[in-house]
Amino acid sequence: MLYYLFQYLEELIKIPGAGVFQYISFRSGMAMIFSLLISVIYGRRIINRLHKMQIGETVRELGLEGQKEKAGTPTMGGVIIIIATLIPVLLFAKLDNTYILLLILTTIWMGAIGFLDDYIKVFKKDKEGLKGRFKVIGQIGLGLIVGSVLYFSPSVTVREVPTKGVLTEVAVSKYDEKSTATTIPFFKDNEFDYSVLISWMGENAKDYTWLIYIPIVIFIVTAVSNGANLTDGIDGLAAGTSAISTFALAIFAFISGNVVLSTYLNVMYIPNSGELTIFISAFIGALIGFLWYNTYPAQVFMGDTGSLTIGGIIAVLALAVRKELLIPVLCGVFFAENLSVVMQVSYFKYTKRRYGEGRRIFLMSPLHHHFQKKGYHESKIVTRFWIIAILLAVFCVISVKLR
Repeated sequence: MLYYLFQYLEELIKIPGAGVFQYISFRSGMAMIFSLLISVIYGRRIINRLHKMQIGETVRELGLEGQKEKAGTPTMGGVIIIIATLIPVLLFAKLDNTYILLLILTTIWMGAIGFLDDYIKVFKKDKEGLKGRFKVIGQIGLGLIVGSVLYFSPSVTVREVPTKGVLTEVAVSKYDEKSTATTIPFFKDNEFDYSVLISWMGENAKDYTWLIYIPIVIFIVTAVSNGANLTDGIDGLAAGTSAISTFALAIFAFISGNVVLSTYLNVMYIPNSGELTIFISAFIGALIGFLWYNTYPAQVFMGDTGSLTIGGIIAVLALAVRKELLIPVLCGVFFAENLSVVMQVSYFKYTKRRYGEGRRIFLMSPLHHHFQKKGYHESKIVTRFWIIAILLAVFCVISVKLR
């Protein structure tokens, strides 16, 4: 909203300095500052409110060190992340941008699913929360919307750029095209079009690419949101690793949305995607501000309200900047946590069926609980996972030139 206000002030009233709101870098910085202040200052008020409403975490006995001390800690703190993200976005972003609208929808949609899950756990005293099938239906619904918008919306395009280092009129013209191309990391010819997957259907197969593209989007949204949900098991782990991964996506969004940088680096130019940087900055600020209260010993837990929202946002961001194939590396911590659960459950079922007794690969899953069982303090686990997330994020960023 402030973007449009200052645009008006600059064009009609000629107020000096109003034009600074036209710069993505300035609005991104302001969005991060605002989100940090909101999450830190108002986060305390929200936590106090949760205390008064007796919205405390019910901890199941899993035999983990320090587990009992967490009982009664306020949950549903993901509301802090949601509020601290949306307010700066509404203030500083262009609200007619398709990508911004899609991310606002994602935040509210996934936040509502997570909130309902936490509500059932806390107020209905049902430890299972929202039934798994309803969560999956909600995630599929969001994936269907996101996939449809990214595929069918005329404002979601790419633009061919000239050879590296050469900026011509072709690059700055309105020569945009619809495309289902994405980026394959670490390859010289690093663009892959999903239409190739159905090329066997004949000459007009490209017109039906949505039949394969939308299910892939649904899978990504579901997998990443569930991965974030599983990662949220010890203080500061999900919020910290998410902030690190999202920072890398901010770099990709800024490069992909800037015709000069994308031309110089010879990467896919995605018109209007630079505006994503404002949303990402607000999101990172909200996550860092939330960590003020969520690091060990946590004063609040994000609950599914936060973890499902975080995963949904990261998935949609990666899809928007066409870096979804980097997710297993960029969100390596989420991927490892998810994989550990799949491996543990599958192996247990297999050995029970074959030997009559279930066996385990890990002492406990998800993966962070395995290290807790081995005697590591959760602060050490979180810090080391953060370090791994930083290494993976840096590796993903330099993949721009590793091909």
